[in-house]
Amino acid sequence: MATEIRNYTMNFGPQHPAAHGVLRLVLEMDGETVVRADPHVGLLHRATEKLAESKPYNQSIGYMDRLDYVSMMCNEHAYVRAIETLMGITAPDRAQWIRTMFDEITRILNHLMWIGSNALDLGAMAVFLYAFREREELMDVYEAVSGARMHATYYRPGGVYRDLPAQMPKYKESRWHKGKDLEAFNKARQGSMLDYLDAFCEVFPKRVDEYEELLTENRIWKQRTVGIGIVPREQAIQWGMTGPMLRGSGVEWDLRKKQPYAKYAEVDFDIPVGANGDCYDRYLVRVEEMRQANRIIKQCVNWLRANPGPVMIENYKVAPPKREEMKEDMEALIHHFKLFTEGYTVPAGEAYAAVEAPKGEFGVYMISDGANKPFRVKCRAPSFAHLSSMDSIIRGYMLADVVAMVGTYDLVFGEVDR
Repeated sequence: MATEIRNYTMNFGPQHPAAHGVLRLVLEMDGETVVRADPHVGLLHRATEKLAESKPYNQSIGYMDRLDYVSMMCNEHAYVRAIETLMGITAPDRAQWIRTMFDEITRILNHLMWIGSNALDLGAMAVFLYAFREREELMDVYEAVSGARMHATYYRPGGVYRDLPAQMPKYKESRWHKGKDLEAFNKARQGSMLDYLDAFCEVFPKRVDEYEELLTENRIWKQRTVGIGIVPREQAIQWGMTGPMLRGSGVEWDLRKKQPYAKYAEVDFDIPVGANGDCYDRYLVRVEEMRQANRIIKQCVNWLRANPGPVMIENYKVAPPKREEMKEDMEALIHHFKLFTEGYTVPAGEAYAAVEAPKGEFGVYMISDGANKPFRVKCRAPSFAHLSSMDSIIRGYMLADVVAMVGTYDLVFGEVDR
């Protein structure tokens, strides 16, 4: 008697380490082959958009950091730009250059996290340790400028919270760092933050070479990524893909070139584009993006060195007055008090501001009814659009390829399940 062979359903997740957040995939399997993949979201739901509607504008900047929690300042940038568009204000030049520089620092941070975790997903342990070595160095820059290593809340409507520090914090002597060791750690920290970044930009391309040495021609890595998870050009456009997912399929679309914001029109960089739309091409695109981001940071450092100036607009309705003024001028004190208790009102209207975040187009659509808090906030998260396509792309591949696919999507659940 012939036994009937039936498909079986398998639960992939929700576990944190391999699934880039609380992702649950319900997979219908025919043996080892995926027949259907149904992504379940809703296990995280943090209601960011709703919460942003219940408090003054500036108090929600920190929420943006927590959406895609490895692309912090890029999320802030979109939110702050939406407010600036509604208010008709423009940040000073120096602030725009600082934003451009930190957007690119964030891009490197994101891609380092991605290359480390994706390699780990597919069984390559060493890359993770290498990538986090550089991540630490850039996290120190975040901390020096904002006081927080991740959720910076550094961008503000009208500029940035404060200018770049003139002195980089140094490691203190401890059981782990002392003598020659300590000197080596603090070698690049003798000067300002710009000196520190300059030193980082000199070394970083060699570090990217090291990642490539471990992966690019690695036989096992290529077996796991070449020809896997192919996203045809037309399909990438139909699914609303952006960022490396779209560029990996051969579409040269980058908001930094097509709709320049901040100072991207004034810096020189190239857009890497893939040809085959598979996991390997997306890997190559992201690696090259790190090199290009390094180029942009170098240009920003040179400009910021040569051009001191204000980093916040002189408009006390939006930006707090300086402490000295507050102590002498009653009006400045009132402005300060009003700003930190009520916030500011934004003219009625609607605006959409988008930035080229490391994962793709991150946009904030905002409606104001003239109050001191937004009437409606809607975030356009790249990870959400990418995850939607999971079912149609993964069908026919093997179970092990699902892991490669989740990795190449570069999902962060904070922005998927807002």
